[in-house]
Amino acid sequence: MSGYYYSFNQYLREKFGERVHRISLNAGFTCPNRNGKLSREGCIFCNEDGFSHFAGSSASLEEQIEASMAFYRNRFKTEKFIAYFQNATNTYERADRLKKTYDVIKKFPEIIGLFISTRPDCINQEKLDLIEKYQDKYEVWLEYGLQSIHDRTLAKINRMHNFSQTVKAIEDTSKRKIKVAVHVILGLPDETQEDMLNTAKSIAKLPIGGVKLHVLHVLRDTKLEKLYNDGKIKLLDKDEYVSLACNFLEYLNPKCVILRLISDAKDEVLIAPKWINCKHKVIGNIENEFKKRNTRQGIKYAKESLCIR
Repeated sequence: MSGYYYSFNQYLREKFGERVHRISLNAGFTCPNRNGKLSREGCIFCNEDGFSHFAGSSASLEEQIEASMAFYRNRFKTEKFIAYFQNATNTYERADRLKKTYDVIKKFPEIIGLFISTRPDCINQEKLDLIEKYQDKYEVWLEYGLQSIHDRTLAKINRMHNFSQTVKAIEDTSKRKIKVAVHVILGLPDETQEDMLNTAKSIAKLPIGGVKLHVLHVLRDTKLEKLYNDGKIKLLDKDEYVSLACNFLEYLNPKCVILRLISDAKDEVLIAPKWINCKHKVIGNIENEFKKRNTRQGIKYAKESLCIR
């Protein structure tokens, strides 16, 4: 790790020796939390229009890949890509349908990675058997929406799964040597800083290779929007998030890849806080906070390990 935290960009350059871009894809999957299997309400914060370039698009996966690769080639001269199945729950289908979907990447030799975003309650041994096979040719990661280790919080945001299900999914996946990442939201309703740091300490003990940090933000047409308008939730301000993100990273394994340091959203869908879309400024603030503290990712993880020894 160089600098203050182990960035995804650094990881990719170390692994492949050049710039690699991740292409976000919409394979047309749904979610058990929206189609009625578990709930029809979804998570209180969910609106795919807020983050997905292809939400609601009729473009085929091939068309999405070709358009995205053309954009990144033109803008960044990128020649290697990761296919990121992002929208909805990307293991929520029969294994044969999943194989047909994932196999699209085989048409594009420029694609060197397969990242799959899903829920921890939508994976099983058959699906892991399938995903494991892609490791022969691709960098493969499964990303689980953990959000918080606290079941009371998961119930409050209508996740419709619990932390023990996430732990099992992580352990089952890591046994296959498939890389695991988890998504964590900072600033969830009624969580204290201690609650959030306990999430950091807990996931630091699990066999994960990466973390995506999000800040709770309000998108239009969500239950969270109504709660926000009714004054029932408080959002983190920028300075609070900067301090909290540094605190959180200090407890993580220094080898854990920070796949994302701050979430953002489309301006036309984002209600609040607006500061999240000043992404580079926020990242700079986090680096400056680490510099001021003279700390880095993993400094408390290392100290705890020394105490255990």
